[in-house]
Amino acid sequence: MPEENYSFKPTPEVRTFGQLVGHVADASYMFCSQVMVKQTQQRKSKNEDVKGGPGGCAQGRSGVLQQAFEGMTDAKGSQMVKLFNFDLAKLTVFSINTAHTDEHYGNMVTYLRLKGSCRRQVKISPHRHRSKRLEHLTQQTAMSW
Repeated sequence: MPEENYSFKPTPEVRTFGQLVGHVADASYMFCSQVMVKQTQQRKSKNEDVKGGPGGCAQGRSGVLQQAFEGMTDAKGSQMVKLFNFDLAKLTVFSINTAHTDEHYGNMVTYLRLKGSCRRQVKISPHRHRSKRLEHLTQQTAMSW
């Protein structure tokens, strides 16, 4: 998305594109900080637009994200941490972060398409890539019920 469109919002009730980028960056930083057991630092205003594309807020947070992912091992991934008052394995926190980011990717694509910034259409057939191993596991699971 070009920086001049970061203030775009499809309707008055939703975040601007820049606010959405900031939200995703803040949330990813918070999740990874929990995994690293660090205190998080939020942006001053959640209503501000993030400027500068990836060079803005998201870039400043990427060091913590990279540290968290690069420092992960199987043993560390099974360690428990608190997240929203729940005890979760560190790898589960990464999974929640991924799900959250994926959800907002869907939001962002809508913004991009509305502004004509989405250059290609991706068509995925959910069944085309289904492996024989997955089919076997699905059948085994169904039989065990």
